[in-house]
Amino acid sequence: MRQASLWTIIAIGQTFVIITAGIDLSVGAVVGLASTVVAMLLVAHVPIALACLITLAMGVAIGMFHGFAIVQMRLPPFITTLATLTALRGIGLLMTGGQTIAGFPRSFGAFSRGAVLGIPNLFWMVILVAIPAGLLLHQTRWGRHIYAAGSNPEAARLSGINVGRTIYLAYIISATLAAFAGILTASRIGIGVATTGDGWELQSIASSVIGGTSLFGAVGTVIGPVLGAILLTTINNGANLLNVNPFWQRVITGGLIIVIVYFDQRRRRRS
Repeated sequence: MRQASLWTIIAIGQTFVIITAGIDLSVGAVVGLASTVVAMLLVAHVPIALACLITLAMGVAIGMFHGFAIVQMRLPPFITTLATLTALRGIGLLMTGGQTIAGFPRSFGAFSRGAVLGIPNLFWMVILVAIPAGLLLHQTRWGRHIYAAGSNPEAARLSGINVGRTIYLAYIISATLAAFAGILTASRIGIGVATTGDGWELQSIASSVIGGTSLFGAVGTVIGPVLGAILLTTINNGANLLNVNPFWQRVITGGLIIVIVYFDQRRRRRS
């Protein structure tokens, strides 16, 4: 549960973006930058709650930038988030000089190791994220707008939906949840490292797609990425127990994405 939790939180945010027929390649870099920012604030004796709020606000700002670049500047989501992937990694390394940051309050690190009712605190955070995310996506007008924007943006616009505002919302959710995962990562490993989250963008996309989200947009649920992340974690744990080369784990993940997208395309053609 602890291992799956961080990927799950990121994958839920990624799902909102993919449903709009977009992609967010920057989530791994946001995790690294968030872990660095919260670590620097805590070492500077900023209260834990305030440090977390500032870090989450940074995630909101990154999501707003993505929305601005995609909606106002009309840049492709792939290019926009690929650029911020590189830039945010660089910013994190510049802030730390490539060094790790340690010396957190004991209570901050203890949270990720704790459990309630036998369930790790990190997985409780997944539940805390998944329930409101599911309600937003499946039970509100905003959720219907997200599906409509991913299905046919022009038809959605003619129906009176503010497609631009909907895209802003999706990318803000994705970046904010990635920043939240960065805070939890810093708590779990006990240090802030700018390179944390390297490759997690692939894991978030894979978890979402394996959970049934279509890369072509307009199809997806919140429970899907939760199950997808647990499946990927189980595969990786099994591979480690069997002493499988860790590089093969990436090959397996990539292969799963190809197979699932292939069958998704066949399904779309039949429909």
